[in-house]
Amino acid sequence: MPTSSWSARAYSFFDTLLWIACLNLLWIAFTVLGLGVLGAGPATAAAQILVRKRATGEAARLLPGFAREYARNFVRGNALALPVMGVAVALTMNWNRFSGGGDLASQLGAAATFVGAIFLAGVVCYLFPMYARYELPVAQYFLMSSRFAVRHLAGTVILLFVSAAVVYASGAVPGLIPFFSVGAWLFLTGWLCDRFFTANDESMAALAEQHQTAGLQETASAIPARPLYGALETAKG
Repeated sequence: MPTSSWSARAYSFFDTLLWIACLNLLWIAFTVLGLGVLGAGPATAAAQILVRKRATGEAARLLPGFAREYARNFVRGNALALPVMGVAVALTMNWNRFSGGGDLASQLGAAATFVGAIFLAGVVCYLFPMYARYELPVAQYFLMSSRFAVRHLAGTVILLFVSAAVVYASGAVPGLIPFFSVGAWLFLTGWLCDRFFTANDESMAALAEQHQTAGLQETASAIPARPLYGALETAKG
């Protein structure tokens, strides 16, 4: 391989690492700016919007873009994040209640809580990348991300594996947390979800074209095939 090609790949790799580190610092700073609970949602929304722009090749200045998207999505970002935080707190309380019990009911409760936590993690992996891509009512993001997590299990498993790897690496090397952990998770899940959503939209468009070619317009009007198993035909940006 030519030396210039290696140089270009090395430059791209280290440029991406620097971008992720800056994204990580901005997410922490703007989360603290919103006093934590009220800052995490809009910071995550802003981060995923910028990740999608980078994934699609759109150049955007990181700091002004993050600040602009944070302010623009403050209310809707919290509308997405606060219910997730509430469910996470409820699951944590249930786990603390059931995990210490030795009876069958406690074991079943702990198992159900664990399954619920895994499902919530899968939904969250899709939630903000979906918000960055599609224009929907807030409640629809929860419904569509839940459906996507269940119906695209292979992608969900990949996202959960990436999330677990980031958590493990952060626990093994705590110094990663202030510089890379959150930014790496946001970047990897956002990039993967953008690919998953693109593949889904393309497959649904191809299916609709096949229906039209086969002369099934009447059937399609009776049982509409909707992108992403819902009204996601309107994409942001």
